[in-house]
Amino acid sequence: MSRTRGRTRGKTTIGVLLTAIMLFPVYWMLNVSLTRDQDMRKSPPDLFPTHGTLAGYRTVLDEQLPYLGTSLVIGLGTVVLTVALAAPAGYALAKLRPRGGGVLSFVLLAAQMIPGIIMAMGFYAIYLQLGLLQSVPGLIVADSTLAVPFAVLIFTAFMSGIPGELLQAAQMDGAQALRTFWSVVLPMSRNAVVTVSLFAFLWSWSDFVFASTLVNGGAHEPITLGIYHYIGNNNQEWNAVMATAVVASLPAAVILVLAQRYVAAGVTAGAVKD
Repeated sequence: MSRTRGRTRGKTTIGVLLTAIMLFPVYWMLNVSLTRDQDMRKSPPDLFPTHGTLAGYRTVLDEQLPYLGTSLVIGLGTVVLTVALAAPAGYALAKLRPRGGGVLSFVLLAAQMIPGIIMAMGFYAIYLQLGLLQSVPGLIVADSTLAVPFAVLIFTAFMSGIPGELLQAAQMDGAQALRTFWSVVLPMSRNAVVTVSLFAFLWSWSDFVFASTLVNGGAHEPITLGIYHYIGNNNQEWNAVMATAVVASLPAAVILVLAQRYVAAGVTAGAVKD
């Protein structure tokens, strides 16, 4: 018993230390956001903001709210477009079994391996011709390309586990494929919808490559560019940068905490089959 308790305590200690190491950057971000500009270059730096200030957060309220609003619109738009495209595609691959479905699944996997900067350059050339540069809809479409391949795979895995008897019963009642998908399959795929929505929102919320390439300098820029504007050769407002980062992290953190139960079910869907 004593050996077992000793091993348990040792594992717990190691787990706590590793967690503290991983969370230290988050703590340091919060610490710097409360540090005065004149204390920023102290050596060694203060581990606690002994002379704390909320100047950075006042700057966020004065200057960053439009960026946050734009990011929210882009995030929600990306979620809607991703689910609208990926859910029917996942249903088709899982239940309708079209020809070439295996090839399409491979293409989706390969699409996730393409570096974002290469896709950004391609979008830039296309948007230049279409006049979609520095536009919110253009950035929503670009961000969706990151989420749709992953989303289709999640929906396919989840919908494959839906009993075929339910679909057959719906068909016997006269429901066509679209009606079956909307009334039976989609409501049963709530966990997958939440999982896909969460990841699509987080990817678009934290996107910098597409934003800096496609909308930089426009009237509506996301929060990642709002933070970037604070950093320059002659201007490094780290207090405001970290305060903005803290505020920008809150929506993603809250959503992740609230949706973690659905995410765990959605991600593991299809891993175990009867």
